[in-house]
Amino acid sequence: MVLNIILWILFGALAGWIASIIMHTNAEEGAMANIVTGIVGALIGGWLARVLFGIAVSAFSLGGLIVAVIGAIILIAILRAFGVFGGRGVGHRV
Repeated sequence: MVLNIILWILFGALAGWIASIIMHTNAEEGAMANIVTGIVGALIGGWLARVLFGIAVSAFSLGGLIVAVIGAIILIAILRAFGVFGGRGVGHRV
């Protein structure tokens, strides 16, 4: 059980880190933010894969990593829209 938790944290960290590099937010995020982004992104990506395509992704695999990265990219885009990662989002005041 403990090993599974550690593996999910590492998987989330990898997915979050890849997504932050793709979205150019790596300099603004730390290791903890990458882990949280990756784990939440995996949840978002898994939910979207199930809803849109009817597939369940729940394994440590390349497909699971891709789904997690896509979910993390979506999460970063949403956070960026609200001004969390620089730029002018909804919450930005002039």
